[in-house]
Amino acid sequence: MEIILLKEMEKLGNIGDVVKVKDGYARNFLLPKGYAIVANESNLKKVRHIISSAKKKLVKQKEDAEALKEALSKLSLTVTAKAGEEDKLYGSVTTADIEALLKKEGYEIDKKKIILEESIKKLGVYDVKIKIHPEVIATIKLWVVKE
Repeated sequence: MEIILLKEMEKLGNIGDVVKVKDGYARNFLLPKGYAIVANESNLKKVRHIISSAKKKLVKQKEDAEALKEALSKLSLTVTAKAGEEDKLYGSVTTADIEALLKKEGYEIDKKKIILEESIKKLGVYDVKIKIHPEVIATIKLWVVKE
């Protein structure tokens, strides 16, 4: 049976590929789960249309992410924290703290998208990366100063 894949399947192919599989595999697994549809002319047209609109949407999302990256790269945040001897912090600066600072500046960015290469446990200046899009990563300056 020939089918059109609606999801990327590791050993079968990518979205929109027309592949030949055994009838039972298609009827009992791929079709009921929504991973594929039967390959015929009308379904091919539908899938081509869906793929082209999805590509346009992905391009738009990437452009928006690039614009946000430009705005964030100009941003410099300051966090005040209690510090002891040798400029060591009591505790650390977390992604949740950075998320709150970004929210104050008007940017709604989830803390899961904030990448800290190491724990921030000392006073100083740090470069913090934010994964806005799978292909776009912004870097902001974070100043950690004594309270």
